[in-house]
Amino acid sequence: MAKSLQTPEPELQKPGVKAPVQETLLTPRFYTTNFDAVAQLDISAHEAQLRAIVDELRADYNRHHFVRDSEFGQSWEQIDGETRRAFIDFLERSCTSEFSGFLLFKELSRKLKERNPLLADAFNFMARDEARHAGFLNKAMGDFNLSLDLGYLTRNRTYTFFPAEWVIYTVYLSEKIGYWRYIIMFRHLEKHPELKFYPLFGYFESWCQDENRHGDFFKALLRSQPQLWNNWKARLWVRFFLLSVFATHTLTVLERASFYRSIGINPYEYNIQVIEKTNETAARAFPVILNTEHPEFFRRLEECSDINLKLTEINDSNSPKIVKFLRKLPLILSIIGHLLRLYFIKPIDAEVSRQAVC
Repeated sequence: MAKSLQTPEPELQKPGVKAPVQETLLTPRFYTTNFDAVAQLDISAHEAQLRAIVDELRADYNRHHFVRDSEFGQSWEQIDGETRRAFIDFLERSCTSEFSGFLLFKELSRKLKERNPLLADAFNFMARDEARHAGFLNKAMGDFNLSLDLGYLTRNRTYTFFPAEWVIYTVYLSEKIGYWRYIIMFRHLEKHPELKFYPLFGYFESWCQDENRHGDFFKALLRSQPQLWNNWKARLWVRFFLLSVFATHTLTVLERASFYRSIGINPYEYNIQVIEKTNETAARAFPVILNTEHPEFFRRLEECSDINLKLTEINDSNSPKIVKFLRKLPLILSIIGHLLRLYFIKPIDAEVSRQAVC
């Protein structure tokens, strides 16, 4: 059974407004990029496909879906203790992630409007979806007498610069792993409605459809750029981003295992299923995927999770900083060692197997 951290009580920025979680490698990040490089992308090789996806985004099939119904209009005081704290943590992290996507897409749309109208339209529609998701999640937090100050996050969050190529890789993976996270949770609760303790879970099917459409757009954008998949450097980068996303997912899920247990999900099995499905899906876009069936693959990821929990315990202790550093250093090196061993496991050639996967 996964050992998870006890979720701390929410800290308030002011009455009713939750203070943002401390930024770490595992918290959702805000990104910026080289907007000129995105504007200059030659998308002619897949323009027809991109236009079809943009038309689908424009149709906005979920425009009437994210409306709070009467089921929300009740007290939620019966959700208490660790379940309440873990669920609020889930809502905050999900809201922050969606809002991060909104800010990036909105800025891309604004910067590309005159230079690449097709991409500008796509980013504008995806920003609309992300904003809708973030707002819906923030209203859900309101049912627990909390909310996030999204304006404060916009002004004060650290923005990480990623080159345009990295943005395409990471956002594609983020949207596709988001799809599998939501749809697997939705299908589980559809089979076990007695575990659905809050109505938000019923919206996850339409939610993941948005994630899937966004991922399809980034897949077409990626395949329109041969330098992102048709050379040895791209193969190395793809392996790096796949492993980074899967390692982050493992650490995050197992660190917050209590949330998944609260809805009857085994966090180990859920993590494996999400990663395997995302890896299979990535074979439709990437030149290689990871060999998740290798006997070392999930064992080493789970060992990284165990070490991460030890790092958190050290960080939360009252030891002097130098003592913390000396205690943490061998553990950090151990995580790096596990990840390097995983990186050098022979990958699967997706270009050869793409027809079978699709």
